[in-house]
Amino acid sequence: MLQVGKPAPAFTLPNADMDDVSLADFAGRNRVVLYFYIKDGSPGCTQEAIEFTELTDAFKAYDAIVMGVAGDDCLTHADFRDHHGIAFELLSDTEGELGRRYAVLQAREVNGAMRQCVQRSTFIIDKKGIIRHAQYGVTPRGHAREILAIVKKL
Repeated sequence: MLQVGKPAPAFTLPNADMDDVSLADFAGRNRVVLYFYIKDGSPGCTQEAIEFTELTDAFKAYDAIVMGVAGDDCLTHADFRDHHGIAFELLSDTEGELGRRYAVLQAREVNGAMRQCVQRSTFIIDKKGIIRHAQYGVTPRGHAREILAIVKKL
């Protein structure tokens, strides 16, 4: 598990438009709310993404931007974004590399076989690239509002 006060693992991943997005792009300018979710279109993930979208302007008021990360490919992210009006970056981690670096992958038995699955998790990264909040095992309903309250206190 990542620790508060430590540097956030750097990354560059493609977004829904297949453009690369890096954590370094926001250094000195924005706080980053980086949340990992399971799959585009699943009920909980859709609810969480919509709630973050509804609070996009509130996050911006505190110099914070939201980015969601899942293992779906860029085209699936684009369909999900467009269908639900998601107003923030959706990053594609198809190989699970960033999930491993942020320690959000867990071994689970699925249909009799062990697989690596994403544990819903959220990180608040300050403008210097330091983790200020790390939360594993997130419940989607109300989570965006909970994270906004934490951002306001930082």
